[in-house]
Amino acid sequence: MNYRNQIMKNLKNSVQIIGNVGGNPEVKQLDGGKMMARFSVATNESYRTAAGDVVKNTTWHNLVAWGSTAKYISEYLTKGKEVAVEGKLSNRSYEDKNGEKRFVTEIVVNEVLLLGRREN
Repeated sequence: MNYRNQIMKNLKNSVQIIGNVGGNPEVKQLDGGKMMARFSVATNESYRTAAGDVVKNTTWHNLVAWGSTAKYISEYLTKGKEVAVEGKLSNRSYEDKNGEKRFVTEIVVNEVLLLGRREN
């Protein structure tokens, strides 16, 4: 496989975001001992209109992490912390308690890195 094909293979379904954690992660220990963490991250963008006005846009992302990554998240991530996240997009559906089909798009986290100042 040539270098270009290797890069393209690695880029398929790859997501990288930097933002702030929206709330303390929800962490669960599942049957069989596997750990799962769910949390949200807000990313912010801004741009100027033709009139020179600044427009700010915040996008919320739902994330899920498993295993040792979930354990790390449970120990170090709290609301407001700035993080860099790498993962892949996942789409799934489920039926809610009323029998209605719901669709979810989330980022399945491969790696997470705390950014910003270190607290004492």
